Amino acid sequence: MKFSKQFEGQLVPEWKEAFVDYKQLKKDLKKIHLLSNHNTSNEQQKSSFPNTFFQSLRKYTFLQHKQGENRVIRVHRKLAVSASKGDLYETELLEQFADTDAAIEFFARLDLQLNKVNQFFRMKEKEFLERGDLLKNQMEILMELKTAVKQKQAKGPSSQEDDSISGTILCDEESIKESADEEQGLENSTDDLDNHQVEFSDSLGSDELGKSITMKKEEGKLRSLSGRVINFRGKSLRIHIPLTNPTSTFSAISYLLWDDLVNQSSKKCGTEGSCLHVSKKKLLHAEKMIRGAFIELYKGLGYLKTYRNLNMLAFVKILKKFDKVTNKQVLPIYLKVVESSYFNSSDKALKLADEVEELFVKHFGGDDRRKAMKYLKPTQRKESHCVTFSIGLFTGCFLALLVGYVIMAHITGMYGPRSDAMYMETVYPVLSMFSLLFLHFFLYGCNIVMWRKTRINYSFIFELSLTKELKCSDVFFICTTSMAAVIGILFVHLSLVAKGYSYAHVQAIPGLLFLGFFLVLVCPFNIIYKSSRYRFLSIIRNIILSPLYKVVMLDFFMADQLCSQVPMLRDLEYMACYYATGSYKTQDYRYCMRTTYYRDLAYAVSFLPYYWRAMQCARRWFDEGHKSHLVNLGKYVSAMLAAGAKVAYEKEKSTGWLCLVVVVSSGATLYQLYWDFVKDWGLLQLNSKNPWLRDELMLRRKSIYFFSMGLNLLLRLAWLQTVFHYNFEKVDYRVTMLFLAALEVVRRGHWNFYRLENEHLNNAGKYRAVKTVPLPFHEVDDEQE
Repeated sequence: MKFSKQFEGQLVPEWKEAFVDYKQLKKDLKKIHLLSNHNTSNEQQKSSFPNTFFQSLRKYTFLQHKQGENRVIRVHRKLAVSASKGDLYETELLEQFADTDAAIEFFARLDLQLNKVNQFFRMKEKEFLERGDLLKNQMEILMELKTAVKQKQAKGPSSQEDDSISGTILCDEESIKESADEEQGLENSTDDLDNHQVEFSDSLGSDELGKSITMKKEEGKLRSLSGRVINFRGKSLRIHIPLTNPTSTFSAISYLLWDDLVNQSSKKCGTEGSCLHVSKKKLLHAEKMIRGAFIELYKGLGYLKTYRNLNMLAFVKILKKFDKVTNKQVLPIYLKVVESSYFNSSDKALKLADEVEELFVKHFGGDDRRKAMKYLKPTQRKESHCVTFSIGLFTGCFLALLVGYVIMAHITGMYGPRSDAMYMETVYPVLSMFSLLFLHFFLYGCNIVMWRKTRINYSFIFELSLTKELKCSDVFFICTTSMAAVIGILFVHLSLVAKGYSYAHVQAIPGLLFLGFFLVLVCPFNIIYKSSRYRFLSIIRNIILSPLYKVVMLDFFMADQLCSQVPMLRDLEYMACYYATGSYKTQDYRYCMRTTYYRDLAYAVSFLPYYWRAMQCARRWFDEGHKSHLVNLGKYVSAMLAAGAKVAYEKEKSTGWLCLVVVVSSGATLYQLYWDFVKDWGLLQLNSKNPWLRDELMLRRKSIYFFSMGLNLLLRLAWLQTVFHYNFEKVDYRVTMLFLAALEVVRRGHWNFYRLENEHLNNAGKYRAVKTVPLPFHEVDDEQE
């Protein structure tokens, strides 16, 4: 493998711009090589035999040795204007080259790369060292608090203060503002959390924590829960207790209210306050936060080590190539400068990595190094050859069964204009639902392939665990296996119907298929990708309760997927009603449609995905304060208005409602297209160096972006079918609706790639390769208390 490909494959994607521009240096070197070859050929034509003889003889005489002692270049070290940038290097040529101008340009770029690498390394090293000092301080505070809890337990259990310590609580508006600022700095991170901050005071000396607690409330402000100050052992601190879900939020509120009521009559707390106990559970949560911060710090230090090694190797490789092209001895001279430069000589990051390992092994690994390194250096799951073989096997089974099913359906005329209404109303929704679901999942697998090929760090963006995330092979395996099972069972069902079996005998088969997939999804045993299944269920829960949950990247990404799966949700709703009410026993497939609550719920399903997504935008605006989230909320409100106009038009097909559908849907489409192209994809930048696109592109061919915008526009106009009611003449209208729904799923899969590409470029622009985990303990100045 060529070094350039190896270099591209091993560098940190978010830091790509900070690495040595090896490709450009190779281009400059190639220019020198072409010019030197051209000059050499001209000299050979003019050279005589004596000159040629003496030039060849020089290689084996002392003359060449004498020449080697001469310095070809001299590298000057200059002090930078600001101390943060460090020293700068500039190369001076002492000998003439075949093309001196090209050589000067090459060394100017080489010096620029060396200075860039030194400055970036110095910046990141300083950042990680400051983070390391902060984490060490956090660890000391945590150990002191845990020691205090143990001392209290050793003194004997009490009625209510068994595993808790207590202190003074004061509400602090400044800490609320600081918490909001900190959250804004942690965009798209799962650790961007609501903060619950508490304040202690040491009222009984250094050996024991104080018993008194004072609490000042601001009525009508729920956010006061997230701004509190503590004084612990003479230090003013804030303890951040994340409120990431409704349970923790409501429990925290009820705990405070109950604690207030219980302690109103307590004389320990004074007349103005109430007692609040910081339990062992809260300390465990703080310990978990610090552990996560240590893991991210260690990961960042590992990236910095990779940055150092790859850049050093790049300098060695390019200098070797230069010596080979020019027949000069530049490598020993310039390499000494590189080796003595800051990025290669500084060992502060290496020492910090060793300290982090020791602390983690001691405090989080129970002195078991192997256990600790599983967290610090998680190993990726190896792709199994059995999975690859199974993908091919089940793909063949699926295609064979699909061909058989299509032939059988054509023979029986199930999908023709005069189709069997019973079959199309009860069995076809099952096929439609699973087809849309696994088509979407298949496109996600294709997205993973493209993200990996273009070096888009989707695992970091979605905050997926390296040991548990689904690989593209896993996704394709699930799709092929599931669809082979679905088509196989429906093929058997259709065969039984064709042989004359009544629906009373075979109608339970689709229901059992649906039930089987549901049981697999909620199966509590550690089989069939349990971690991924439960992560999916937790995301769905977060979406449904989106105003109450902190919104992270994976949550609103999945909610966007649901916005493209409204037909699948309506099929799911119908199947649940059909089998839950027992209609399959009487073959009364119109029972649900005659029920008022079902019709109302069916209309609600059309709105729910957009409503959930709008609530997520509202929550993000509340947490972060960016007005862009409100503008994004308007996009989903317009989509809900368009959906409502379509529902009203289906009820009463009049010209007035038709005009309203066209106007509202057109406005919503323009709104959505603007947001797709400008916000989600980051395209249509007028001042970009790539006209009508953006400055940085992950794909080489610009035409692909223009084609993608045109395709997205075309697929966004699928709602026109509502106006024209175009159907294929030889197939049932439900097949046409499935085809249009599949086009929307394809559009969403196509949209996903560019959405994450833009997110990756945003991370790369800020050199954000690791998460910034908020810490539980923060010191506060006396003026802020």
